[in-house]
Amino acid sequence: MRRMFGWVVWPILVLLWGCSTALAQSRIDHFAFSSDAFDGNKVGASSDRAVQVYLPPSYDQSERAFPTLYYLHSFFEDETALFETYDGKARLDEAIASGALDHVIVVAADFSTPVGGGFYTSSSVTGDWLNFVAVDLVSEIDQTYRTLPQPSSRGIFGHHAGAYGAIRVASRRPDVFGAVYGMHPVATGHGNILMQSRPDWQALEDATSLADLDGNFLNQIFTIIYQANLPNPDRPPFYFDPPARVKDGELIIDAALTEVLQQSFFLERHVGDYAENLKSLRAFKFDWGRHDGNQDHVYSNQFYSRKLNEFGIPHEAEEYNGGWGDGMFNSGGRIETDVLPFFQRHLQFEEQ
Repeated sequence: MRRMFGWVVWPILVLLWGCSTALAQSRIDHFAFSSDAFDGNKVGASSDRAVQVYLPPSYDQSERAFPTLYYLHSFFEDETALFETYDGKARLDEAIASGALDHVIVVAADFSTPVGGGFYTSSSVTGDWLNFVAVDLVSEIDQTYRTLPQPSSRGIFGHHAGAYGAIRVASRRPDVFGAVYGMHPVATGHGNILMQSRPDWQALEDATSLADLDGNFLNQIFTIIYQANLPNPDRPPFYFDPPARVKDGELIIDAALTEVLQQSFFLERHVGDYAENLKSLRAFKFDWGRHDGNQDHVYSNQFYSRKLNEFGIPHEAEEYNGGWGDGMFNSGGRIETDVLPFFQRHLQFEEQ
C-alpha cells in the first residue's frame, strides 16, 4: 500500500512542479545606486543612477547563475527605454519561450545627462562613462544578482548612440564584455556631409544657458558630441571648445580642434589602437538600415566594416532593407531575429 501511494503521488508532484515552472513569470527589478564616476561633472549629471533589470522566469525558481546582457540606450532616453518604450520584456519573454534564447539577466541603466547624453565617453565635463558602465554598473549587478561574473558570459548591446557606446566600451574592456552587438550605430566614421556645417553656430554663440538648446535638435546633438570629445571645464555654459564658428556669414573651421574631435569621436579612428582588444572578443556584430534618411550613417558603417577588415578583426556587418530604427523592437523584429540569437550563439551559459 505504501509503495502504491508513492507511485500515485510522484506523478502528481511532477505535474505540480511542471505547472509551477510553466507559470513562472519574468520580472523587472527597479533600483538606483550612486557612482563617483560623475564627481565634478559640469553639466549636472546626477551621481544617482536608476537601473531596471530583467530577471528571467527561472530566476526565482532556481539557484543557478545567469549570463548578463547590458543595454545602452540612445539620445534623450533613460533606463525605461528598453522595457517600457520598446516593450523589451515581451520581446525577451517571447525569445525565451520560443527557445531562441536561454534564460538571461538583462540590465538597462540611466545613461542620460541634462543635455541628452554623454555619448559613453569619459569626459571632464560629463563624467567617466566608460568606468561607470564597465566597473561600477557591472560590479553592482554582480553583487546584487546571481550572475556568471566572467566576460564570456557578459554581452553588451544598444541602438543608435547606444550601439556606438556598446562598441566603444567593448573595444576598451574585452576583459569585462565578451560579445557586442550594435544596432544601427552612429559615428562609426566619416560621412558625406560636412560635420561642422550641421550646428547652428550663431545660435550656439548667442546662447547663455543649456536651456537655450531646447528645441534645436542638431545643436543638442552636437553639444553632446563636443562635450564628450572637446571638453573644456572652464568654458561655460556649454563647456566645450568649438571646432568652428561663423564670421560674416562664412563658416570658419578650426583644423586643429577638428582633428582632435575626429580622432576622439569616430570609431574607425580607434580601430588600430584597439584592434587586439576587438580580436579577443568572442563575437562582434553591427547592422544598419540601407534606407536611413541620413545616408552618412550608411556610408560610415560600410566604411567602418572595411576598416575592421583591413586590421583583420573578425566581425559581422549587415546592411538590411530598412530605414532608421525600422523593425528593431517590434514583435518579430531584429532584436528577436538577430540580436538575441547572436548572444545565444556566442555567450557562455555555464560557469567556466
